[in-house]
Amino acid sequence: MAPSFPLVDQPWLLLPPSAGGIAREHPLGAALLDAHEFGNLVVEMPTQRAAVLRQALLPVVLDALGRPADEREWMTWFSRGRWSQEQRSKLEDYLNKYGSLFDLFDQVNPFGQVAGLCTAKGETKSSGLLVATAATGNNVPLFASRTEGDTFSLTPAQAAHWLLHAQCWDTAAIKTGAVGDPKVKAGKTTGNPTGPLGQMGITLLVGATLFETLLLNVPVGAPPVSSDLPQWRRRDPADRRSAGASPWQERMPEGLLDLWTWQSRRIRLFPEATDDGLRVTRVLVAAGDRMPYTPEIEPHTMWRVEPTGRRGVAKGKGRTAPPRRPLRLQPGKAAWRGLDALLAPERQSQDAGEKTSGFATSKLLDQAGALAPELGENYPLRVELSGIAYGNQSAVIEDVMFDALPLPLAALRADSDVHSALLEVTEQAEQLATAVNYLSADLRRSLGAEPIPWDKGQRPGELVLHALDPLVRRLLTGMRSAEDLELIEAGQLAWEQLAWRTSWEVADRLLQAVPVGAFVGRAVSQGEGKPERTYRVSLAEASFLTRRGEILHRAEAARRSSPLPASP
Repeated sequence: MAPSFPLVDQPWLLLPPSAGGIAREHPLGAALLDAHEFGNLVVEMPTQRAAVLRQALLPVVLDALGRPADEREWMTWFSRGRWSQEQRSKLEDYLNKYGSLFDLFDQVNPFGQVAGLCTAKGETKSSGLLVATAATGNNVPLFASRTEGDTFSLTPAQAAHWLLHAQCWDTAAIKTGAVGDPKVKAGKTTGNPTGPLGQMGITLLVGATLFETLLLNVPVGAPPVSSDLPQWRRRDPADRRSAGASPWQERMPEGLLDLWTWQSRRIRLFPEATDDGLRVTRVLVAAGDRMPYTPEIEPHTMWRVEPTGRRGVAKGKGRTAPPRRPLRLQPGKAAWRGLDALLAPERQSQDAGEKTSGFATSKLLDQAGALAPELGENYPLRVELSGIAYGNQSAVIEDVMFDALPLPLAALRADSDVHSALLEVTEQAEQLATAVNYLSADLRRSLGAEPIPWDKGQRPGELVLHALDPLVRRLLTGMRSAEDLELIEAGQLAWEQLAWRTSWEVADRLLQAVPVGAFVGRAVSQGEGKPERTYRVSLAEASFLTRRGEILHRAEAARRSSPLPASP
């Protein structure tokens, strides 16, 4: 009997009850139809959440129900808190009609794969090739507990998750050459880019239930055009765009459905019966379709707006640079440190200059900001940012980045006091880190040493940002209920007073660590014809305290007006 695992009917999505409790696996059908009864998707790796939402859940919703025509219709859907009876019927009809195309191991149309995909010599590889954290090929994590020689066994549910993840985030470079692909040379294809999500930082909006999360990630607009289809409906062998065709193509997506279910790889899973049940131990991953660049219809990324002087610059092969490029996340950098881009709404994006870049937030965050009055500014919106840092020509995964922020909806309006307050707070945090770096540099000069280079080692300012992280997140949560300027000012004063003490704790550790010789100081030449400058501990400390007072001006004013003795 041929193996089968229909995703519509078999449990594979780990979901907790919306009221809280133990998460259990559910089929795709139940997860969609009863989305209001579930909390948000639980995954093994944060980047899987975007992959599952974009490759399976969101396209079904969009293909079955269409898009809300405008924000008023979107709010009508959202305010019900669940699908209407008509919407539920449409989803049921859709799943009944196309459910057979969601079988992971179908012999003719396996979901997200190519039936009969093979190499000239019939080789396959370990299923660990799909698992981003597994040791395989060049992608061997340091101190990994597994080796490429170990058998990697995936349950059908795990295989489904990693299949979708590979379509979104797979590494670049050389891929196995498939029979029928004219681009194959010596059994391989080269020049493959990463999966489409690997070229951006993903911004997902998360609500209180799975239903809310789905709608928060559906942009309003015109219904899909007839040529915009999800990959499971592109199965006509006569259609060169078909996901069942092994030769890859370079093209732009037809629309959101095509974009969300983009087949960046041709994959085939090889299931086998084991004592533990059906398992996937071998796979084949070949070249898939390529996008020349990320289209502006992409709703899940923030954007860097190119300087006006660089637009239209040739990039080779007759291409020109698009006016916008998706923003990528930086490893080790908290999401709140990028609020200037996160809070730069499309309606009032930060304009680019002749030589300077601008920013625009994601279309979905921009949409949520416009809906803030209807949703209520106390709505507990959470923004999840995820990305992957690749190394060695993007052929290996160096880091997986994930962060989640409680974001006040009022902050998404560029003219709101909350928006201004949060941008000021993040700027203050960066300035405090710079002030501590200056203190460190002055202390090192007082000993005759050079400052720590900006691009080498860890500078002490990073310790400040790490210590301020929970304070900023607490402020973000508190700003949800800040209803007037007085409350916002009170919140900013409380933040500054905590930041005052926190930054001093880091600075004081630096001061306590310097040897006695630094108190005497050292005169340093500033160049020919300029007077020498003396560096010593007392001057470095005084300079830091002055900078801190200028940065945290509310806390400085409160300190000066306090009847208690002043403290550092």
